[in-house]
Amino acid sequence: MKIKQLDDDVESDNKDSVSPKQIVRVDAKRALVGAGARILFYPTLLYNVFRNKIQAEFRWWDEVDQFLLLGAVPFPKDVPRLKQLGVGGVITLNEPYETLVSTSLYHAHGIDHLVIPTRDYLFAPSFADISRAVDFIHKNASCGRTTYVHCKAGRGRSTTIVLCYLVEYKHMTPAAALEYVRSRRPRVLLARSQWKVCKKGSLLYINYALLKSVLND
Repeated sequence: MKIKQLDDDVESDNKDSVSPKQIVRVDAKRALVGAGARILFYPTLLYNVFRNKIQAEFRWWDEVDQFLLLGAVPFPKDVPRLKQLGVGGVITLNEPYETLVSTSLYHAHGIDHLVIPTRDYLFAPSFADISRAVDFIHKNASCGRTTYVHCKAGRGRSTTIVLCYLVEYKHMTPAAALEYVRSRRPRVLLARSQWKVCKKGSLLYINYALLKSVLND
C-alpha cells in the first residue's frame, strides 16, 4: 500500500521566495498526503508486524553502527529491551498519531527522547532538525550510549537522519552511506525530497569543513 509520490514544488526553507499560489499548492499536497498517511497508518503497521512475525529477515530494527540502531516505531513493551541493548537515546520522526511510546516512559527507563515530528511518505526533516538529531546521536555515541532512530517502518524519514549522521561524522558520501545502510537494512527507501536533503546536507558539511580548515590555517 503506497501513496503516489508527489514532487515537492517548493522547498520548505525557500517559502519566502515563492508566490502565495505555490505555497497554497504545496500546503494542499501536504494536507492530502497527511490524510492518506493517517488512513494507512494502522493497516501498514499491522502488515509490518505480520511480516516481522513470519520472516526472520524482516527485523524491527537493525544495527547500523556501533552505537546506532535504525528501525520501526517501537511499542511500549520494546522499551525495556532497548534499554538492555544499551540504548540511551531515541529519536522519533513520527507525528503524534503515529507515536506509540510516551516520552515519560522513555525517561522512566533512563532514555533521552528527541521528538522531530515529520510527515510520512514524501517529507524530510528540516536542516535545523537534522542538525539537532545528528548532534544527539554523536553526543550519545561519544558517551558509549546507543541511539535508536525510528519512524513508522524504519525506511525513509529515519534513514534520512542516519545518512546525514554517516556523512557528517563517518565522512561518507551520501551514495556510499545509502549503500552501506542498505547492506544493514535492505528495505530502506527514500523519497525524492529525503534524498535531496541528504545530498544538500553533504554539500553544506563539505563547505563548512573547508571554511573551518581555512580559518584554522
